[in-house]
Amino acid sequence: MPFFLLILFSYLLTPAAKPFVAPDYLSVVPQAGDGILSILRRYELDKYRCNLDKFCELNKVTLKNNLIKGKKYFLPIQLRSFNGKTIRSSLGISNFDVAKGIEIFNTLMLSKGLKSKSFKVDKILWVPHHTLNNCTSTESKTTVSTNQAGKAPISENERVDPGFQKLSNPGKRKFPIFGDTYAYTPQLSKLLQGRIYYIDAGHGGIDPGAIGRYGGYDLCEDEYAYDVSLRLCRKLIEHGATTYMITRDPNDGIRGGTVLKCDKDEEVWGGQRIKTGHADRLHQRSNIINQLYDQNRKAGITQQFTISIHIDSRQNKQVDLFLYYQSTSEASKKLALNLHQSIRNKYQIYRKNGKYRGSVTTRNLHMLRECKPIGIYLELGNIRHPLDQQRIVLESNREALAKWLFDGLAGQ
Repeated sequence: MPFFLLILFSYLLTPAAKPFVAPDYLSVVPQAGDGILSILRRYELDKYRCNLDKFCELNKVTLKNNLIKGKKYFLPIQLRSFNGKTIRSSLGISNFDVAKGIEIFNTLMLSKGLKSKSFKVDKILWVPHHTLNNCTSTESKTTVSTNQAGKAPISENERVDPGFQKLSNPGKRKFPIFGDTYAYTPQLSKLLQGRIYYIDAGHGGIDPGAIGRYGGYDLCEDEYAYDVSLRLCRKLIEHGATTYMITRDPNDGIRGGTVLKCDKDEEVWGGQRIKTGHADRLHQRSNIINQLYDQNRKAGITQQFTISIHIDSRQNKQVDLFLYYQSTSEASKKLALNLHQSIRNKYQIYRKNGKYRGSVTTRNLHMLRECKPIGIYLELGNIRHPLDQQRIVLESNREALAKWLFDGLAGQ
């Protein structure tokens, strides 16, 4: 057989090589005012320089370029098929930690509303560029700064709620204040790292706040405000924030069910009994917050916020969630307006008529006037109105309220 025919024959017997297929990347249209870094930050990609480089490569741009309104841009997030079994077998990788990081990233994108369905449902994995390319986080290059006194800022474990307990596995975190079911609180991201929130759930102790009637039972404002506050607190911690639950209940963690039992055993931060006089109770809370604020400010923490959560009692009037801000603080007003707009956006998605009538106004309230951190004050509805009661008695609605509040505070 001639040599060239032998070559041809052997080639025909060789299985054809699979052609190279470029991976698909997630594309987005920039929001008003977006730059490259703000888009990367929204998708938790900004901590790795390689993601920025990949964005520029995919879209043939540089940091000097402005993004064009209405144009689609590729993100450094590959769209890969999930085989219904494991992430490792789906991607052909063996590293468990990398697979777990991808799973956490997908969960985070789902919780932020950027991904519409779980990868287990739509069978599509979002794989950020840095996870498969051994990229170094920009955070690993930073050093701990010191304050003017030469002391390092308080570490996370020193600042967290004293209800925090380390487990034998340092990768796990437990907060007994959330109750047995929700005590384990994983860190899903560092989105809010460096921020401190003081969560003030209204009333408590001898003061139940407003009371409504539901199916022959009393609904106490302090119990429902506390449950929503706990849920919000947990979400903030999941994403790197330090939070202080100023009002505390030693027995009631995050609760299910519709009727939450009224009791009078609430305390305030530090295990103090809630004072009996109305003015004394308010000063007790603002003093605690201000002491913590000064302590954390000296440690170099600049982003500190007070969130007061209540439920209104307007007779026979249905209301939407509404907000008050600190009249002398532009930062307080901006925070309230941003949260208000976020809730409005949620109504347009989840409400049939899309209408939201909640207001943003200023009011001379003690917890706004006397607390040093940037503060906002929320009313979740009217505890005496049958329709507003559905917003708090249904556990799924309390969870949704906490999620919406988190999204607004996180700037989602």
